Amino acid sequence: MNMNMTGNASDISEKISYIGVDDHGIDLFESQYAVPQGITYNSYIIKGEKTAVVDTTDSRTGAAWLENLRLGLGDRRPDYLIIEHLEPDHSSLISDFIELYPDATLMMSATARRMLPEFLDNMPDDDKLLVMKEGDTLDLGTVSLKFFLAPMVHWPEVMMAYCPEEKTLFTADAFGTFGASDAIEGDWAIEARRYYYNIVGKYGPQVQTLLKKLSGLDVKTICPLHGPVLKDNIAHYVSLYDTWSRYLPETDGVFVACASIHGNTMKAAERIAMRLREKGIENVYVADLTRDDKSAALALAFRYPTAVFCASSYDAGLFTPMFSFLHALSLKGYRNRTAAIVENGSWAPSAGNVMREMLGKMKDIRILPDSLTIRGAFKKKDRDAADAFADAIAASIKSPSKAN
Repeated sequence: MNMNMTGNASDISEKISYIGVDDHGIDLFESQYAVPQGITYNSYIIKGEKTAVVDTTDSRTGAAWLENLRLGLGDRRPDYLIIEHLEPDHSSLISDFIELYPDATLMMSATARRMLPEFLDNMPDDDKLLVMKEGDTLDLGTVSLKFFLAPMVHWPEVMMAYCPEEKTLFTADAFGTFGASDAIEGDWAIEARRYYYNIVGKYGPQVQTLLKKLSGLDVKTICPLHGPVLKDNIAHYVSLYDTWSRYLPETDGVFVACASIHGNTMKAAERIAMRLREKGIENVYVADLTRDDKSAALALAFRYPTAVFCASSYDAGLFTPMFSFLHALSLKGYRNRTAAIVENGSWAPSAGNVMREMLGKMKDIRILPDSLTIRGAFKKKDRDAADAFADAIAASIKSPSKAN
């Protein structure tokens, strides 16, 4: 077993076992999101008179998962493999599973059935492929599963399963987090929020549809494909997903995003943040887009109702880190926020116009009519102007109608 891959078969309940794997060796999830605490690839076994395995894992964790599968099954042989999600970090071991258990039936959505040949060389015969429709059930004897389709949360083929006897919901990538299971500490929402907005966030309407569909279920345990199994305070997790998927601010406060070349624009950003705190705004967070984790900054932009975008001009346009950040916000559906603009440029300030144009294309973004322009170094007169600008932002928070 790779020393960076850890996991073991353990019981979630009398009928459900966990056989996922922690990956401590990965640096970038999806080759773009930093995961200094690693990542989990979760997989489960459901045991009635018959046995179902829920998803496989990433190829990086193959040996560890196959060992966990063997330990979790004991002397059983699986009757079914339930495929919730075909993304390679969950489907890479399907071929291995088929080789080991050729008599098992693969269960999936109709969309997954159409997509499956894209991910397998060893396609099973048709009689070993079972398509599940919305509301279909599977009787395992003593326990059962009811299936719910969840298209575009966050791929089109996603399917979820609910076990009423165990009051357990298997949610594919929904309710997932970054971080290995033995590394996640403190507030679940920190890594869940970063995961949601960067992975699922574009698909808020689809998440809303799913939440309404699942609202009548009695859920005591949520089993996602990444992050910890959730057993306590289920209503809190669902409430956060409801807020996030409606693109509503989660916390009062101001997010200040800054892309500064030589540090002067950052001085303006920090002065504005300090003044906002003096004006009684308790939660003010400054992100350095040239150095801080972009995925964490994106999640914070969604967390707060007001954002201040501070950037240097560059090549008669916008400094690249801010351009990339605003592009990412647009891709993820940034909306329903108030925005203020700060630009820096010596002979030809241009950043403000580009930021205003990019933000103006987003949905329901209220851009404050007055912006702040710094020319070159951050001087005493600029400190006074930054204070006045922060005062205007604070006033807009107390009287939102002042924003356009």
